Amino acid sequence: MADGERPKLLPKLIQEGRLEVLKEELGRDKELSGRVRRKHYGRSGDTLLHYAARHGHLGILAYLVETLGMDLEGFNNDYKRPLHEASSMGRRDCVLYLLANGAAVDCLKKADWTPLMMACTRRNLEVIKDLIEHGANPLLKNKDGWNSFHIASREGDPQIIRYLLDVSPGSWDTESKIKRTPLHTAAMHGRLDVVRLLLERCPYQPDSRDKCGVTPFTDAIQNGHLGVARLLLEKHKACYKAADVLGAQPLHQAAVAAQDEAIRFLVSDLSVDVNERATSIQLTALHYAAKEGHVRTIQTLLSLDADLNAKDGKSRTALHMACMGQHAPCIQVLLQAGLRDSPDSAGNFAQQLVKKSDLLQLFERMNISA
Repeated sequence: MADGERPKLLPKLIQEGRLEVLKEELGRDKELSGRVRRKHYGRSGDTLLHYAARHGHLGILAYLVETLGMDLEGFNNDYKRPLHEASSMGRRDCVLYLLANGAAVDCLKKADWTPLMMACTRRNLEVIKDLIEHGANPLLKNKDGWNSFHIASREGDPQIIRYLLDVSPGSWDTESKIKRTPLHTAAMHGRLDVVRLLLERCPYQPDSRDKCGVTPFTDAIQNGHLGVARLLLEKHKACYKAADVLGAQPLHQAAVAAQDEAIRFLVSDLSVDVNERATSIQLTALHYAAKEGHVRTIQTLLSLDADLNAKDGKSRTALHMACMGQHAPCIQVLLQAGLRDSPDSAGNFAQQLVKKSDLLQLFERMNISA
């Protein structure tokens, strides 16, 4: 094998767990052994220790540390240490080996992520326990203000949440830099069991708002997690009309996100007025759906008696919104439903905003002057 090819072979051998072949390759060239001790590979700049830790090959990891003398704290381009790799991939035996040999338990990679945070992205309770028992601090925050509890709430394993609350009872009481709580995170991702546990054990205030004014209930609604939304209503007395900083309510956010079942739930089950307006610019849910180009959502809102001719603070109807977004199918649905409010002005408005031939042809077919 050419000398230039041999270093490229080493990461592949480690990925495949071929320790004996690796020893043979390095044994042929003592200078190569010295070079690979400090060498970084690929775009990520991983060392051989990173490969061994990531793929869970304990024998190779031990060989690289004990025989080649590689640095446990060697980092790649993202400042990841081997402990980050082993933790994120749930390689418990490698985690324990690295910790036993002096790896820093709270080392930071890019964006200030610790190995414990990386472990919380996986549902591996034993690795999380190992790190905490070796001194990992669950209250540390990354650059976005998330601690390990935030991350575990996103992933949704109730056992991990219980364990973190047991060893660090105050870990729930945290906000990200944009004031999002773990309850927001769990609700957004539809983690029903975790939301239930958080409501049982953590005294979150009802309708806590992030910097945009979004509540956990709104997070659940705009992501279509109706089970979570119902739980927040029942157990947390959430307000189903809580508005964000722009005055948009959960109904409006559901229209933006095309969550039709959530819209039906709010209007039919909770008696929210389908023509409720966002206070800042007086948009209805129909305006929002037309603006985003959601044909089915427009049809859902119309089936719930949304007002076709409702105007916002600038006297614009949903038709204007659809024209602004150049959403020809939405325009067709609105016109077919009977929206004929100032057809000539709507047509002129479309002509000013839209140059696409298919949209102009649509107006011609609908007998709208353009």
